[in-house]
Amino acid sequence: MSTIAQDAPAGPPAAASPAAFRPPNVALTTLGLALASFMQVLDTTIANVSLPTISGNLGGSANQATWVITSFAVSTAIALPLTGWLARRFGERKLFVWSTMAFVIASFLCGIANSMGMLVVARALQGFVAGPMYPITQALLLSIYPPAKRGQAIALLAMVTVVAPIAGPILGGWITDNYSWEWIFFVNVPIGIFASLVVGRQLKGRPERLETPKMDYIGLATLVLGVGALQILLDLGNDEDWFASQTIVVLAIIAAISLAVFVIWELTDKDPIVNLRLFRHRNFAAGTLAMVVAYSAFFSVGILVPLWLQRNLGYTAIWAGFATAPIGILPVLLTPFVGKYANRFDLRMLASVAFIAMSFTSFARSHFNLDVNFEHVAWIQLFQGVGVALFFMPVLQILLSDLEPHEIAAGSGLATFVRTLGGSFAASLTTYAWSERGAVHHAHLTEKISTQDPATLQSVMQLGGGDLQRGAALLERMISNQAAQIAFNEIFHLLGIIFLCVIAFVWIAKPPFAAKLGGAPAGGGH
Repeated sequence: MSTIAQDAPAGPPAAASPAAFRPPNVALTTLGLALASFMQVLDTTIANVSLPTISGNLGGSANQATWVITSFAVSTAIALPLTGWLARRFGERKLFVWSTMAFVIASFLCGIANSMGMLVVARALQGFVAGPMYPITQALLLSIYPPAKRGQAIALLAMVTVVAPIAGPILGGWITDNYSWEWIFFVNVPIGIFASLVVGRQLKGRPERLETPKMDYIGLATLVLGVGALQILLDLGNDEDWFASQTIVVLAIIAAISLAVFVIWELTDKDPIVNLRLFRHRNFAAGTLAMVVAYSAFFSVGILVPLWLQRNLGYTAIWAGFATAPIGILPVLLTPFVGKYANRFDLRMLASVAFIAMSFTSFARSHFNLDVNFEHVAWIQLFQGVGVALFFMPVLQILLSDLEPHEIAAGSGLATFVRTLGGSFAASLTTYAWSERGAVHHAHLTEKISTQDPATLQSVMQLGGGDLQRGAALLERMISNQAAQIAFNEIFHLLGIIFLCVIAFVWIAKPPFAAKLGGAPAGGGH
């Protein structure tokens, strides 16, 4: 049975519902929520460039070091869809405060880890408690703003979603080079304490809709098994040569069976731990579909461009970060305006413009070559920021628009979970496709080359300055780079088409696009 509970004595009548509650200082509350979300999203990428240093200091292998990333991703993916159940059981305010403080403790444990095993376990704990932080932040931000300003709240969170993953590798590399790798985790401690104390204090007395749902053990077990196996499969697939590996085959079978049972059970159980029935809402289903496909394509861009810069153009990790970082400039500058004025337009039209801009930049990259300079790469990244600025806020608002107030946290958690899985699929498939298509083009480029051809031998000798072996090595490197470049161009041509196709998903949704949190509508396209 549902009840409305408060963490403090009853306030004035205006505070009778979460939607009517306003914290004493909205700006300070917003800062605390935004910092917590930024910290959590930042940690998905901040350790990536530090893995060689971490494995060297802790005496681990390169393969063991990848579990620092994998353990965090797996735990986060498992925890995300549990957000709705946890919010119903403990309340949104308590869940945020407890998750943030637990994240601080887990971050501290990561920093003091003296072995690879301890670090992996601490990262798994950090990922699990990080799961609810983003969707709960979204639900709380929407609830503390009046209807007319909720678009700005969503835009702020969208900016965090974009900027934090970009800043992660740059900040992680800088901290590791100038201090020590432990500080990429220790930096979370003061930020997390500040955020939890501020939000906990500001939202004290906020009414909460509390329930006592039963524990869905079958749903939980199949979720953990299915998502855990699937996430590990996606992370290890490229290294294990996919289904040529018995490990990958076993993981695929476990994931398929567990997730099939999970979906059937959750759709038929009276009190599921993950409410898949939220997809009955048209806008939530259409918005989530658009978000997953577009985010997966966007994530592919974020994976492939830095890899290409380092492997084929010889950039260092830091300079690759600088070349890709301009993508975050326009979202930061435009977010206040998008949040303030977006609801004057049809949100589907804004999202369509975003996808057209992102498609244009993808097609532009499909014409890159090995002689492209830093400025050209950076300008394309900068222009893609237009699409990013107009993408997240409209789509987020569309997918939340027809959820009931008590479904916001669960819907946000479920949408973020599916989006996260989409990103994992995108990362694995993109790197696999680039490698495989590169091999195909390498074969095509070398099929006409023969060591029996005198002209070829003469060219190789000239290339190596008279040294045949050196010339052959240089020729092989040139062919490999050209093959990888052709594959890179093909993938970006496909991504350009995908971004255009996503436009159709957005137009399945129907206005109004105002979240149902009480008060007057916030607007939306008609």
